Amino acid sequence: MAGTAEGALPAVARFAILLNPGNPTHGPVLKVARQAARTLAVELLPVEAGTASAIDGGFTTMIGEHSNALIVPADALFLSERTRIVELAARHQLPTIYQFREDVAIGGLMSYGANQRDINRRAAAYVDKILKGAKPADLPIEQPTKFELVINLKTARALGFTVTQLLLARADEVIE
Repeated sequence: MAGTAEGALPAVARFAILLNPGNPTHGPVLKVARQAARTLAVELLPVEAGTASAIDGGFTTMIGEHSNALIVPADALFLSERTRIVELAARHQLPTIYQFREDVAIGGLMSYGANQRDINRRAAAYVDKILKGAKPADLPIEQPTKFELVINLKTARALGFTVTQLLLARADEVIE
């Protein structure tokens, strides 16, 4: 896919989103993705893969339905199959955005999600409070506050598009 990546991928008309029907968070994720697709005037193709063996079929569906980009939300199955998903996206020349920077580090195009190091640091502070006698039920629920955008330029070149300087300037990390 040739094109330019700005705040999004402007040449994209149809995004696929990989969903695990067994993941209860994917219903709300799909709802937000549908709202975003309407706002951006692009089609959204939900593709379910609830098992490792269903992932290959999901990619067959995406390609058969002419999806030209993919969103992979957080999921334990997708985490365990991370390398295969990245390889399938590369083989099918499908620009993909992930939630975790580790997907980009192994060859994915880009990620945008909560900074895991920050989450782990904050979790450690909670553990410290509990070990000092705080009751877990009395501790407030926190949402992530630090998010990061990571871009893999080598993958962008392999996919045939140029990442703009504007997007590079916004990135927290650029992998050469």
